[in-house]
Amino acid sequence: MTVLVKLENTVLSEICPAGEAWMGEVKKGQYFRIVDLEGNQAVDTLFISQENPDERYSATDTLAQNKQIYLEKGSILFTNYGRPIATIYDDNCGRHDTLGGACSCESNTVRYAHDKYPMHSCRNNFMYALAKHPIALKHALNVRHIGPNINFFMNVPVTPEGHLMFDDGISAPGKYVEIKAEMDLIVLISNCPQLNNPCNAYNPTQIQLLVREAGEI
Repeated sequence: MTVLVKLENTVLSEICPAGEAWMGEVKKGQYFRIVDLEGNQAVDTLFISQENPDERYSATDTLAQNKQIYLEKGSILFTNYGRPIATIYDDNCGRHDTLGGACSCESNTVRYAHDKYPMHSCRNNFMYALAKHPIALKHALNVRHIGPNINFFMNVPVTPEGHLMFDDGISAPGKYVEIKAEMDLIVLISNCPQLNNPCNAYNPTQIQLLVREAGEI
């Protein structure tokens, strides 16, 4: 049985179904929590500035500033302008990937087989949300605003030879990551539909998304 999380000071609590996209706004100083309700669900996430959508999460700036390849509690996320966009305020999973990127029709053919091209992908989710979601239309977002993303709960070890491995997840039912917004944010999520590697235990599942005001939980 899936148990939903309830927090004090919550201003938003929504479920994102397995394999679907989600978009929302988080104000500076608010906390955004992603809950892995059933375990081992990869959550591909983009953070974009509301004030200037050309400013958004940057994997290269974040890795350079944090001096490590994984994200964890206390990691500060930086933009392509070199400014903090968010902080991982709380986390009980352990670490998160910022190297593996979002699955796409093209990457599915390269990694797996040509007949995987029609399978649903995170990039498809991103593009659909940017074309149709009211928040995307309000901020005039389009495919140019898709950049390298964070893969929350995803386990992507780097081998001594520098290769990326897509391994079994290290999350579990009820694990969460909570992000403090350092500026007004647009959050775009693909609740990953990938069926070809173990990032979702070959079984995409739903997640819970909460926004709360500062204060005691």
